[in-house]
Amino acid sequence: MRTGLIAKKLGMTRLFKEDGTHVPVTVLHLDKVQVVAARTLEKDGYTAVQLGWGTAKVKNVTNPVKGQYAAAKIEPKMKLVEFPVAADALLEVGATLSAEHFVVGQKVDVCGTTKGKGFQGGMKRWNFAGLEASHGVSVSHRSLGSTGNRQDPGKTFKNKKMAGHMGQDRVTTLNVEIAAVDAARGLVFIKGAVPGSAGTYILVRDAIKIARPDTAPYPAGLVG
Repeated sequence: MRTGLIAKKLGMTRLFKEDGTHVPVTVLHLDKVQVVAARTLEKDGYTAVQLGWGTAKVKNVTNPVKGQYAAAKIEPKMKLVEFPVAADALLEVGATLSAEHFVVGQKVDVCGTTKGKGFQGGMKRWNFAGLEASHGVSVSHRSLGSTGNRQDPGKTFKNKKMAGHMGQDRVTTLNVEIAAVDAARGLVFIKGAVPGSAGTYILVRDAIKIARPDTAPYPAGLVG
């Protein structure tokens, strides 16, 4: 199992193929994604790598974390994420990962936080049909309808689909395809949409349900 990558979602665009057709893609940006720490079985009881994205101002970093960066001899990072890896896939502290960590056509799993929609009704939140437009229905066309029974059980069960807070959930989309890779600019193009709004951090890892292609570098695709 290889490490994943931290990326920032820039937005969506499209790529044109040689036959003139186009593919909608989401653009993810890698900015100095480096290994900040390595967790070993002997010291920590498990194997993982901690990755950092971008560069943060020193004044915005807490003192305990400053010591961690100083020990690793790495500039402070904007975002830290830990990925579990196999024992033979551990990376050296300070190694910089490239967009070529993934190959075109590879299936990956993408994790992000969905857009927050606030408090929404049942029709928007759960795709309820609503009530009829006529036949005695007035004012309550977009209401839920019945949410429970009569004397038995005499209550509305927990987890009933009703109006409430929508979005702002951590969601993982499985088996999306890598459409293109631009290592020089640190860009990864993923076919279709991924969870989250532009400017949010996205985690990308090898698909757990589909085998990793043989052309993907192991243990990782590194810069240089």
